[in-house]
Amino acid sequence: MKTVKMLLILLLFISCNNKTDKKEKPEVDKQLTAVEKQLSLLLEKAVEKNRIPRTTNKDNSIYWAPLKFDWTEGFFPGTCWYLYEATKDEKWKNGAEQFQKLIESHKTITNNHDLGFIFNCSFGNGYRLTKNEDFKQVLIVSGNSLITRFNEKVGCIQSWDVGPNHRWKFPVIIDNMMNLELLFELTKLTGDPKYKEIAIIHANTTMKNHFRDDYSSYHVIDYDLETGAVRNRNTAQGFSDKSSWARGQAWGLYGYTVCYRYTKDKRYLEQAQNIAKYIIDAMPEDGIPYWDYNAPNIPNEKRDVSAAAIATSALIELDGYTTESYLSFINKSIVSLGSEVYNAKLGENNGFALMHSVGSIPHKAEVDVPLNYADYYYVEALMRLIK
Repeated sequence: MKTVKMLLILLLFISCNNKTDKKEKPEVDKQLTAVEKQLSLLLEKAVEKNRIPRTTNKDNSIYWAPLKFDWTEGFFPGTCWYLYEATKDEKWKNGAEQFQKLIESHKTITNNHDLGFIFNCSFGNGYRLTKNEDFKQVLIVSGNSLITRFNEKVGCIQSWDVGPNHRWKFPVIIDNMMNLELLFELTKLTGDPKYKEIAIIHANTTMKNHFRDDYSSYHVIDYDLETGAVRNRNTAQGFSDKSSWARGQAWGLYGYTVCYRYTKDKRYLEQAQNIAKYIIDAMPEDGIPYWDYNAPNIPNEKRDVSAAAIATSALIELDGYTTESYLSFINKSIVSLGSEVYNAKLGENNGFALMHSVGSIPHKAEVDVPLNYADYYYVEALMRLIK
């Protein structure tokens, strides 16, 4: 009788553990299928309108990226390329190519640093999947435009242009780390080392000046044009100059993971690991950060799902480079992103997949809304897990 009782207890224990494992592990294929169905609805609207969706307006209508120029304009065509890769459905390829035509002329713009975001996510993914030489030429032109903003004295690519009376002289934001992937890739594609060299100098300068002792980062570092010295350490989108803006931390993590991918320099790996530790230690239980880790009214502050998606995608790549496993956190975050709390029901949220992202609370812009880059990095994270 004792043996039977012990066997029943053992079976119950195994059953409970199996249920726990099932709960903690994301159903990645199911989540990707769901997001593909949802974004198909957004694709139909975008194709008909011939515009790139960015977010939603207060009346729940779609806010379309401005045709003149918008830093987010590469994300939706990039998402289309990922979903073409996942499904082989031509509608995604056709959509990506249609939207890329709207932004191709921006490849010669030299007054903005976001060309890496825009063209690597869109034309970069397109070239990776199709080897279309025209896409490659667009990447080269956009990269050449981007490096005109590099200043040797400072050792960085300038982020924003500012007037002579502005408090900043040469502002560099942590987001700029995301533009380096295009430069690394161009050296690989062309054999010209100049792109990689600039990317490395920028990454090293940023590593020296942007990070605090705990590996959180400032948002904006302002440099002296003549000496290259740091003038100011500030924020534009975070709670305060000394706080840790959540999406900025994710940009840094992603950027240094990319730097390690292309250089295999262990300094970048260690930097990424240290940033990852800061993020994971500061993260709420469900793996979705508040918009700023030092926001004053936590837990009554807005979450930023975009920061979670970016950081999670970066951690999946980083996990492949280290003996330290990030899978426990990755699984938790992916499960949360796929939950009804953050993931819209089919047909709702105007066709965007994720809810509850934040653009800039200080500017009262895009607060608690869907954002096309949140969806982009969510789909990228799912694709990376599947691979």
